[in-house]
Amino acid sequence: MGTTADRLAAAYFDAIATLCTVTPKGWYAERGTARAALTGASLATLNCVYDTTLDPDPESLEELAADVSDRTADWSIMIRGAASPELIALAARHGLTRHGDVPLLGCAIGDVEFRDDERRVSVRRIGAAESDLYTQVLAEGFEAPAAAFGSLMGGTVLDAGPVTGYLAESGGHPIGTGLAMTSGDVVGVFNIAVRPAARSLGAGRRITEAVLHGALVSGATWAYLHPSEMARPLYESMGFHLVETWTAFTA
Repeated sequence: MGTTADRLAAAYFDAIATLCTVTPKGWYAERGTARAALTGASLATLNCVYDTTLDPDPESLEELAADVSDRTADWSIMIRGAASPELIALAARHGLTRHGDVPLLGCAIGDVEFRDDERRVSVRRIGAAESDLYTQVLAEGFEAPAAAFGSLMGGTVLDAGPVTGYLAESGGHPIGTGLAMTSGDVVGVFNIAVRPAARSLGAGRRITEAVLHGALVSGATWAYLHPSEMARPLYESMGFHLVETWTAFTA
């Protein structure tokens, strides 16, 4: 694969395909270089039509967009790179009239300086038997109703081979979540969410470190994530840097 961006993007797209395979209400389709991935959650960013290349195939995207828009009201289109007038018009035809940047950050895991401070926050791996608790904490961390995530993390998702769930605790109480999705020697960092009342404890960094350390021990060498605007400075302070900027279209 030609570039670091290509490598990390390929790992991300592999992770999304895997998630749609293991989540109970997932659905996935391919048309040329275009893909459609539905998780069953009622969040637009978790139901997406996208292209895996820097030269999107409008015809295939159009076909999948028509299919997905018939399946759910909550969905989005995502492309690598900037939005061309043609793709802006395509998204608008399907009611997706807003678009914005989605930064893809990456880092070599060996360059991360781990603090490993467990005095206030401990992090443990979590399996499918605790998926309801995981979803509850995840939703509270993102300040969204648990129903919005539906069965996204249910079923056997947290026991699937490429997936590792993490739960952060303080004083015996669950306060945050994390998720690792591994493809080859690249790990995706997802679901870093901390309950509002616990955000002064450094839990976001502690969870991210746990995800990265677990991946490093398992042989991963690179990591990627899509940060929120609020969390981006934290990740950059850990060694993540901008690899590529994507565009997301939403209603």
